[in-house]
Amino acid sequence: MRIWFFLAGMLGFLCGLGAVYPAKAQSADPTREAVILKIDGPVTPANAQYLAREIGEASAAKKELIVIEIDTPGGLVDSMKTIIKAVLASETPVATYVSPQGARSASAGLYIMYAAHISAMAPNTNTGAATPVELGGAPGEENPFEEKGKNRGEEKPSAPAEPVSENAPKPDENAAPAAEGTDKTPPLANSDAMRAKVINDSVAYIRALAEEHGRNADWAEKAVREAASVTSRQALELGVIDLIADDLDDLLKQIDGRTVATVAGEKTLQTQNLLIERVEPTLIERILGFIANPNVAVILMSLATTGIIIEMWNPGSIFPGAVGVICLLLGLYALQVLPYNWLPLALMGVGAVLIAVEAYSPTFGLAGLSGLGLIGVGMYFLFPDEFRVSPSVIGVLLAMVGALLAIILVAVVGSRSHGPMIGGEAIRRREGVVDDWDGKEGWVIIEGERWRARSDRPLRPGDKIKVVEIDGLVLVVKQAKGPSLLEAFAPRAA
Repeated sequence: MRIWFFLAGMLGFLCGLGAVYPAKAQSADPTREAVILKIDGPVTPANAQYLAREIGEASAAKKELIVIEIDTPGGLVDSMKTIIKAVLASETPVATYVSPQGARSASAGLYIMYAAHISAMAPNTNTGAATPVELGGAPGEENPFEEKGKNRGEEKPSAPAEPVSENAPKPDENAAPAAEGTDKTPPLANSDAMRAKVINDSVAYIRALAEEHGRNADWAEKAVREAASVTSRQALELGVIDLIADDLDDLLKQIDGRTVATVAGEKTLQTQNLLIERVEPTLIERILGFIANPNVAVILMSLATTGIIIEMWNPGSIFPGAVGVICLLLGLYALQVLPYNWLPLALMGVGAVLIAVEAYSPTFGLAGLSGLGLIGVGMYFLFPDEFRVSPSVIGVLLAMVGALLAIILVAVVGSRSHGPMIGGEAIRRREGVVDDWDGKEGWVIIEGERWRARSDRPLRPGDKIKVVEIDGLVLVVKQAKGPSLLEAFAPRAA
């Protein structure tokens, strides 16, 4: 029995080793991995920063594949170009996948799809409508590329044809083109010229991306000029995308063995048995993404305008102006007028101004605490993640500045607690000593000054008095405190 128990224990130990060591070897093996990123909603500075950072890190780590799942109505041009630059600079192949079913990749999403090394869509999805529009408005009704010979749809009457003589000289084919003015094409107006420049620039940009990866450049130009849109099946037939995949597993299965060209050269994908790693935006990036939403951006700008106007109507109220300035900074960031790198510095600057306001126009700590909070947030996000200032250091600095502000606040409150320092009102309620007295009048000493005084009761030299009223240059006083029992028996000077 002992032998059987020993053999059973050894067998269990060996089975445990066999189960543990392969698992450790598999988890410790840094083999091929696929990083899954996502664009869900408008293309904003927040998700542009998130995608650019994760694409750069995956490229530096030599990951096998980067997949960007897209469901977006479009977004800001600068944010879109930030993502496209990161995709084009990646040594790891990047695949865009419009999913889930029912999703879309419109406007800026189409440009990102054309920049990717592999472009795929799920069934029942659509893409296109890449015409650039100004933020807050749609394009004008008139197309700047239409012929200007028509006036609101009415054609100019053509001149009657003149009879041509048989002996008339034939036009010289090698002759110089007609002088300017024979084909009178009116120049574009300023607004039309600007829109034409934007559209032509966008067309050239997306055609360059299409030619880089061998996709349909003509349809891409049509999507920009005419806002054309297509379904996933039409996109596959037109050569806009490379494939249609039901889900992520189907996508990885279809692109296995496909060769793509990256900045590091051609690379053949091996997507079987890949380790899938989903990377989500950080909490701060989610908050900034919420702020960058166009609806939220409009609300922020409205609050900024309202707060600043209220501060102008009621100077010194501080709180509406501070809220308005903070909302203005966040709104400018949401509209990408203020770059993300400058946002922490701007918040620190507003915080310093609020602390100065607290020092010169005390608000009982409200402006000072708000300024400290803004400075702390700005200091934390001033540097990238790898160089970020320690929260403990920021806490110590804020505590020191907060202690200084507390001392100033206590001093200010104390200065407001006493009465007037000079004038007739300043001498009331002050105490002094009787210097010379006769009947109900005499002289008193108050803080080193000798005043003429009167009282409703007789006083003696040395009695403590308190000022009740001032009548011209005569003080009306009363005895501050009656003599104690021991003082009554004390000898007095002659």
